[in-house]
Amino acid sequence: MTQFYLVRESLSQLVEKCFNNGKSIIPTDHKGIFLTLFFAIFTTVTGVGIVVPLLPIYANDLGATGIYVGMIFGSFSISRTILLPFFGRLSDQKGRKPFIVAGLFAYTLISIAFVFSKNVETLIILRFIQGAASAMIMPVVQAYVGEITPKGSEGYSMGLFNLSMFLSLSLGPLMGGGIKDIWSLDAAFICMGLLSGIGLLLCIFFLPAASEEKIRITGNQIIPWSNLLKDKGIISLFAFRYAYTACIGVIWCFLPLFADTQFGLSGSLIGVLVMLGVFVSGLLHLPMGYVADRVNKKTMIISGGILSTIGMILPFFASSFYDLVIAVSIFGVGGGISMPAIMAYAVIKGDEKKAMGSVMSILTIAHSLGMLTGSMAAGLAMDYLSLRLSFPCGMLIMAFGTLVFWVIADKKSFTRKV
Repeated sequence: MTQFYLVRESLSQLVEKCFNNGKSIIPTDHKGIFLTLFFAIFTTVTGVGIVVPLLPIYANDLGATGIYVGMIFGSFSISRTILLPFFGRLSDQKGRKPFIVAGLFAYTLISIAFVFSKNVETLIILRFIQGAASAMIMPVVQAYVGEITPKGSEGYSMGLFNLSMFLSLSLGPLMGGGIKDIWSLDAAFICMGLLSGIGLLLCIFFLPAASEEKIRITGNQIIPWSNLLKDKGIISLFAFRYAYTACIGVIWCFLPLFADTQFGLSGSLIGVLVMLGVFVSGLLHLPMGYVADRVNKKTMIISGGILSTIGMILPFFASSFYDLVIAVSIFGVGGGISMPAIMAYAVIKGDEKKAMGSVMSILTIAHSLGMLTGSMAAGLAMDYLSLRLSFPCGMLIMAFGTLVFWVIADKKSFTRKV
């Protein structure tokens, strides 16, 4: 066990030297927590990324229509949306570790269960259960990171942490396409289970017990939901996050099908396409997080929204693989500019309201609803119009979300000096 702690400390020093010139952005007693959560999420999300881009093709091979493909992704979002407020708020009162460990354990079991799914109905059920597990992981982990982040470094700290998700989401699809081409889809499911298991073990051994967590809450006081939902800043964050994730739902659900049926691309090239947008966005998170701590966040978010809107309409005009590459890259740049500012302000709001888990759960609800409605709307467009028209649907949602954000958000509230 001593060796594990030495490795973790070495990784902590390496991350700080690489990303902040040796200066600590996380208090010394919290570095181990940050690194544990970083690598636990990296391994877990890599496993998810391996499989998610392959599910639409697998479902299509099983005879699923566009609406059923949307339901496979939407069922995940439904269960997560229902349970997010419960787990987010409960983690504010009971601590973060129990929910993170329980969610990762469920993820591991469900990953293996995918191997035995042989029809569309089973895929929908498993994704529904997986969504419940996800409700215990992502908002709680983000709340944990937000709690240990020093004031004035919200954008940089969350940008650094989000590298774990965006780089893993980039690596996952690339690995998934190769695993499918070389072995089989079942092998991809097994890899997802193994990687989720690694994340589980990291959290079991290296996160402090819930009783030792130092979270900034108001004792036993429960912040009313009405207090949070009347806040214009939180509403504007919700609207933009919803629209952006709806577009991700369109891309993850239907870009693989579009590339497969219209251009006959291999699993590896499809993996590259799905990976590219996320990878570009991930590369920008750290520098844009640094910028978000020093400039007006509203301007960053609107600029990113405009670029994401452009990226969503371009696949409609695509005539080659390279056209799709340009489209997903522009969409990724938009997310790379806007998302660090979104997360930085969410941390500020969570600290202000003394309800970090609840605020993060609201943003994750927006994520889930966006994934659900985006994939379902695109599925209907595919069934009743054409597959190519799925992407203008995403463009309209992104444009509307950006407009709502611009109208509602208070400019002054998005400016914070270090």
